[in-house]
Amino acid sequence: MSIRYLTAQLAQQIDEELMNAVGAFSLDQLMELAGLACAQTLSTVYSKEKYPEVLVCCGPGNQGGDGLVAARHLGMFGYKPTIYMPKPGSKDIYRRLQKQCINMDIPIVPPAASAEELPRLLQSSNLILDAIFGFSFKPPVRAPFDDALKLISASGLPIVSVDIPSGWDVELGNAEGVGLNSDVLVSLTAPKVGAKYFKGRHFLGGRFVPK
Repeated sequence: MSIRYLTAQLAQQIDEELMNAVGAFSLDQLMELAGLACAQTLSTVYSKEKYPEVLVCCGPGNQGGDGLVAARHLGMFGYKPTIYMPKPGSKDIYRRLQKQCINMDIPIVPPAASAEELPRLLQSSNLILDAIFGFSFKPPVRAPFDDALKLISASGLPIVSVDIPSGWDVELGNAEGVGLNSDVLVSLTAPKVGAKYFKGRHFLGGRFVPK
């Protein structure tokens, strides 16, 4: 079976078409389905008995929203997620997803304390869900995420990445060597061009596009 890879431009175009009158999806729906797919993938590869403590690392964009949804589902699946979110998103949907996690008593590290807390969080975690940067990311990695990626990489913990490992160029992969070397990748809608360079276990989730 041949696999088609998406450029950043084509991935953005597909997202826009999914949410217009033709696709008829809402952003809430897309995030919910994507986050659920990520939680299901994680639970398929890493059991809650062996990897109960999951550090969910969220960026400020839609990728971080997927991570918040995944954290909620992981809590429902019996894992113990903690959310690391050094720069929360400002959109209303992001705030609502965060509130849903709070309602489930999922710990969220306050942004002001995140830099100091991350080493401790990594020591007490069994597994990382990487939902920091999405397909729109372009290097270089800027603060506060530059130090965070270094610490996450140095932790040696297994990493499940959403759509593209954080720090990778969506088309060139980890060409600059600053991105995460993830163990599992969950491509959403379709793999991005940079996924050609990924060597771990690769899953496809968020199958929104009709055949």
